[in-house]
Amino acid sequence: MGIEIERKFTVKELPKDLDRYPYHVIEQGYLNVHPAVRVRREDDTYYMTYKGSSMENEDPSQDGQSRPIGKVEYNMPLDKESYDHLVLKADGNMIRKKRYLIPLNSDGFDEAFFAGEPDIKKAIEEGKIKIELDIFDAPFEGTILAEVEFPSEEAARAYKPAKWFFEDVTGDVKYSNSHMSSVKL
Repeated sequence: MGIEIERKFTVKELPKDLDRYPYHVIEQGYLNVHPAVRVRREDDTYYMTYKGSSMENEDPSQDGQSRPIGKVEYNMPLDKESYDHLVLKADGNMIRKKRYLIPLNSDGFDEAFFAGEPDIKKAIEEGKIKIELDIFDAPFEGTILAEVEFPSEEAARAYKPAKWFFEDVTGDVKYSNSHMSSVKL
């Protein structure tokens, strides 16, 4: 079990030469949304994920800068047959998207931050921290979201979004895949 620390953004324009970046084709369905239990096919890999909020016992009066960002996440591998069986039990809308893996913007952190966090600088240089750009298919065609997963909440808070990002929607439930799965269309 781990903690997923990510920030999510809407996008004002797609990066140039998008087709030069690697991508995954993702399909997922939700067996439950609170907590989130989903089954996912990512290319030819299958798994079930449990995601729970790390904020369940937090004070809701905290402002967005001091409230924790991370969520508890656990992935369990599945074989194709198990996925095919479980996805039939999913409620609501299936989520289908293409996820592009884009290098993190070079101006995402300043040198003062890197001075105290050399491991994060190294992770970025090695391509371990990326922008995940999700371009959704029907029934959410036209929805485009960018996510960045960080090794710490300090890094998440210090990150300066790429110029092609628009609005920071981290924590806004209407942009979560689990919420989208339950939207009446």
